[in-house]
Formats: sequence, C-alpha cells, structure tokens
Amino acid sequence: MKSDRLFGLVTLFVALAYIASATQIQTSFLSDPVGPKAFPILIGLVAALSALVLIIRPDEDPDWPPAKTFVALAIAIIVLIAYAYALKPLGFIIPTAIAASILSYQISPQTRNAMLAGTGLSVGLFVLFKFALGLGLVGFPKGWIG
Repeated sequence: MKSDRLFGLVTLFVALAYIASATQIQTSFLSDPVGPKAFPILIGLVAALSALVLIIRPDEDPDWPPAKTFVALAIAIIVLIAYAYALKPLGFIIPTAIAASILSYQISPQTRNAMLAGTGLSVGLFVLFKFALGLGLVGFPKGWIG
C-alpha cells in the first residue's frame, strides 16, 4: 500500500507539473479552435486522475523481486543505452548483434544460443529493414565498405 501511494503521489506531482508546462505553450494566430494546449493538458489530467486512484485505493503491498532482478534490469538499460550510442559509428549489424546477444543471454544463460540468436536477429532485422521496408540503414562502419 505504501509503494502505491508513494508512486501515486510522485505521479500526481509530475502530472501537475506537466499540466503547468502545457499551459505555457505559445499559440500562433493561425491555430485551430482547440489549440495545441488541449491534448497535453488532457494527458496530464488523465495521469493526475490515475495518480489519485492509486493514492485513494492502493493495492496490497507487492512481493518485490530479488535484488538479482534489479541488477538484470540495470544491465539491460546500460546495454540499450550503449546500443543507441553505438549505432551511428558502428552501423546496424554489429551493435544489434552484441546487444541482442547480451539480452538473449539474460533470458536464457546459454552462451552459444545467445550469440546465435543475437546474430540471427541482427542480420534478419537488417535484411527486413533495409530491403523489405527500404530504410537507409548502414550495415557496417562506413570505412569498412567502400
């Protein structure tokens, strides 16, 4: 109950700050009747209402997962951030293979299978995105291929 109420309180403050920032959106003289503020304010109101529900009617205290799970989540976040930074200099195939292999290893810790899954996913997604969808992906670093 405490965790739901705490999360609801934090969400309520964030929603109110979001609504306050949405009211600061400048409108031009050529805007539609509703204006650009309506949608962000609506999103903020829904978030605030959801937060109030969490505060007023919290669930029972959850059984938190062991610390090992949080370490695995932290590793996944670090891998995904590194992946985002590695895409441009290294191309698509190498970072995707490495990231998918690490994440696959976290799901099932079998090194060979994780590497095969990562490599297969990397090449398969590259073929799909590049040739089937026509995206302008670079497979490898620009210096490797003329």
